Amino acid sequence: MTTAAARRPARICAIVVTFNRLDHLRQTVARLLSEALDHVIVVENACTDGTRDWLRMQNDPRLHVVELPENIGGAGGFEAGMREARAIYRPDWYLLMDDDARPLPGAVAQFRDQLPYCAQTGVVLAAARFPQGGVCEMNRPWRNPFWHKSIFLRTLFGGGRKGFHISDADYERQAPMPVDGGSFVGQFISAAAVDRCGFPDGRLFIYGDDVLYSLEVARAGFANWFDPRLHWEHDFGTFDRAHQRAYYPLWKVYYNFRNGLMLYRAAAGPLLFWGVLLLVVPKWALSARHYGEHSRTFLRILARAVWDGLRGKRNVSHPEVLALTERAARR
Repeated sequence: MTTAAARRPARICAIVVTFNRLDHLRQTVARLLSEALDHVIVVENACTDGTRDWLRMQNDPRLHVVELPENIGGAGGFEAGMREARAIYRPDWYLLMDDDARPLPGAVAQFRDQLPYCAQTGVVLAAARFPQGGVCEMNRPWRNPFWHKSIFLRTLFGGGRKGFHISDADYERQAPMPVDGGSFVGQFISAAAVDRCGFPDGRLFIYGDDVLYSLEVARAGFANWFDPRLHWEHDFGTFDRAHQRAYYPLWKVYYNFRNGLMLYRAAAGPLLFWGVLLLVVPKWALSARHYGEHSRTFLRILARAVWDGLRGKRNVSHPEVLALTERAARR
């Protein structure tokens, strides 16, 4: 950051990606426009529920809408939104979230009060909870166990997911703590990190783009922080209510596991990855029990996801994913 930039207040641009969740988006936009933000970009992912018409009626000068001709997923939307923000506003910080996630009142002002975290900060992650108050698991920040010996051993010898994710107690801290990565729900990304690392990979469509990107920022030498004083809520509903552990619609299975395999490769490195592969793929296959009558369909989609993940194949279009899901269901 230049000396001149350091003397002026930081410019913060929020980026929200939305697809057919107008009720959520209304709440999120209202909350963001009540916060200490310079700009709010909404990436409208070819919605069919009246979202585009509603956005066109809004007149706050800070609100900027990117209307996309087709749905390119959350990952594509975040890439498009960040590119738009950089081209038009050149913010000091990009603030990313889904349309069903929003800061609690005063969270952005709290972020401003804490600046700077350190000279080489890349990412600052907020504490995301469900509206009812519990920690939102999918947004729990983590340390890469392959970079930290003690965390690797804790994970290996029985810690599992808890071995490398931050604890519930960390959400009660009164100071930021270092992490390696987290989700695009209340994620502040510095302009310096974007200048060096580029943009998230929109080809991933959904899942894993945020984890891969924050990991890349950390690998580039930036400090990533979790700040539990920044409160976010996430009204998250991806998992089927009856099964809880199953992804519905079933096409989400493909993205979750293909992108997950790419994430493991990036986190573990080229050698350790093959050992990880032997552990995680059988575990994933056992998830079929959560899909009941759709278990065979799940396994067929999983097989294709693993194959494409191993090849690093990112250029599979969403219509192709829908088609392969339909074929898997018919077989």
